[in-house]
Amino acid sequence: MTAKPITQQVQEARGRIDNLSADQVEQELNTGRATLVDVRDAPELAGGAIAGAVHASRGMLEFYADPASPYHKSELRPGDRVILYCASGGRSALAVEALRGLGYANVAHLDGGFKGWQAAGKPVSTA
Repeated sequence: MTAKPITQQVQEARGRIDNLSADQVEQELNTGRATLVDVRDAPELAGGAIAGAVHASRGMLEFYADPASPYHKSELRPGDRVILYCASGGRSALAVEALRGLGYANVAHLDGGFKGWQAAGKPVSTA
C-alpha cells in the first residue's frame, strides 16, 4: 500500500463530497432542516463557534454519529441533512466520508471551515 500525504487525502475527499460556501451553509441553517456539527477539538471552541452547532470532535465523531454506539448523540441522525465544519475544512472534508460510511447520505461540509465563515462576515457565537 502506498502512503498518501494528508493534503492529498483531503484534496481527493473534497472532489467526492459536497463543498458548501458560508452563504450556502447560512441558507441551509435558516431553513431549520440541517444539523450543523463542529468537529474541532474542545480547545478550539474558545475562539468561538457557529451558533447552534453540535460539538462532536473529529476523534469521537463516528462514535457520536453511530446510533448503535453507547456514545451516540441524539442530534445526529443518518437520515437528516448534516453539515460539518472544522477550522479550515480539512478535517470536515474527511469526516464527511466517515459519516457516509455510517449511512449518512445527505452530508456536506463548510468549505474553508470556521475561518472561512468568519472571513465571510458571518455571525460567531462565543461562550
